[in-house]
Order: sequence, then C-alpha cells, then structure tokens
Amino acid sequence: MTGGKGREIAMDLLVSVVGSALVGMGLSVFTVPNDIAPGGVSGLATALAYITPIRVSVWTVALNVPLLIGAWRMLGRRSLLYTLLCTGLLSLFIELSDTLLPAYTNNALLAAIYGGGIMGLGVGILFLRNISTGGTDLLALMLKKVLPNVNNGTLLLGVDTVVVLLAVVIFRDIDVALYSIVAIMASSRIIDLLAEGADYAKVIYVVTDRGEAVAEALNTQTSRGSTVIPAYGGYTGDGKQVIFTVTRRTVLTQTLRVIKQADPRAFTFVTDSTEVHGEGFKED
Repeated sequence: MTGGKGREIAMDLLVSVVGSALVGMGLSVFTVPNDIAPGGVSGLATALAYITPIRVSVWTVALNVPLLIGAWRMLGRRSLLYTLLCTGLLSLFIELSDTLLPAYTNNALLAAIYGGGIMGLGVGILFLRNISTGGTDLLALMLKKVLPNVNNGTLLLGVDTVVVLLAVVIFRDIDVALYSIVAIMASSRIIDLLAEGADYAKVIYVVTDRGEAVAEALNTQTSRGSTVIPAYGGYTGDGKQVIFTVTRRTVLTQTLRVIKQADPRAFTFVTDSTEVHGEGFKED
C-alpha cells in the first residue's frame, strides 16, 4: 500500500467515525427525545420506534438494507463499503449517545435547530468524501449521479419532505412537521455550506505592464499557475497584460502579496468562484 493511498484510507476512516458520531449525537441528544423526525431513514426510524417496541438503532439498520442493495452498482465498491461501515457506526453512536449524553428537552425549537445543524455537519463532512450514513443520505448520493447540478442539501430536502409527511401521520401532531422542517432546513443548509466551502475559490485578475515578472512570481512562489492575455489601455493605448489565476481563499492574502511585490502598481481585483475543476481543485 502506497503512502498516499494509506493516507486516503486513514482520512476516510477518520471522517466516517467523526461524521457518524455527529449524526448519532444529533439524533440521541436533540431530535429523538423531542419526537422530531429529521427526515431520512433516521427520521422514519424515529417515527416507527414511536409505534413499535423496536429501537431507533435497529430500525435504522433494517431500513437501510434495501437501499444498500440498490446502490451497489451505481456508487461502486468503495462508497458502498464505507456506507456500510457508517451505517453500523451510526447505530453504535446512537446507542452510546443515548447512554452517555443527557437528552435535551427544554425547547423543541432549539432542539430542532441544533439537532439539525449537528446532523448536517456530520452528513456534510461525509459527503465531502463521497460517503454516507445510508438511508436518504445514500439516496442523495445516488441521485447526485443523475442530477449533478442539484446541491446535496436540496436533494435531501426534497426526499426528507416525504418522511416528514409520514411522521405527521404517525405522531398525529402538526408540531412534529413544523419542528421537523426546521431540523431538515438547518441540516440542508449546513450540508450545502460545507459543499460550497470545499469548492470555494478566488479568481484573481491582474492588469499590469510587468506581466512576465508577475507570472513568474506566481509560478515560483505559489502553488498556482497563471494565464497571460495581451491587452492595451483603453484610455492611454499603452500595452498591458491581463493575468488571471485561481487560488483557494485560505492563501488569498499570500497570493496578493506576491503580486504586489512583483508589481506594486498593478491593478488587481478578485472575484468568487463556487466551483473549480482541474488540477489542484476538484477532479472530474
């Protein structure tokens, strides 16, 4: 096993544990004690546990089996194996959280917000590694193959609406629907924020008459390449170069400093890019 592959496996395992733990905590501490069905298999399991003697953790595993079978071909071996792992981890962390952590029942609205947010954080970091905890999370990954332009959070929001309607019928309480919608929206928003943050980048445009110096500085002092376009000043008619480069927001300040050192008189402006494909960013 190569070092790079070993690190990837270690990261997948770490994310699987952390993501599953967050989802389990959100369920056991916030949503389940308040009869909130936060969508997905977890929400459906909560509703079914309410009308049967079977625990939420057992329902979670049972409901996932058909989806796991159906997803085998579409997702591939790696994603499915990690999903199986996270399905087991989720049930484990639900039980551990239920045993070790106090349930929050003081305010159902706060429980919906925090429960949904914590669960969204867990699901979101799993999605970044193309892993799920099963259930509608897994269904969202499958739908993403068919609807690549739809955000993960939006896909989950649509699917989870059906679960909320079922929960209303089971609990016979409209408050269940209202609080569940709050939890789902909080979860979906966190998932989308994580997805946008992973692909978020800055596009830097530089208008300069020292194009070679700026391009060389970017190529040698940063991890990003650049593109140089010949241009001329609309007012003066003088020859210019327009250089643009794409960098991550975490190193924006350092990149701007490199440009400033290469040409203190350069005209520079920065725009946002929410998704970048290619070397150093998302690979297709």
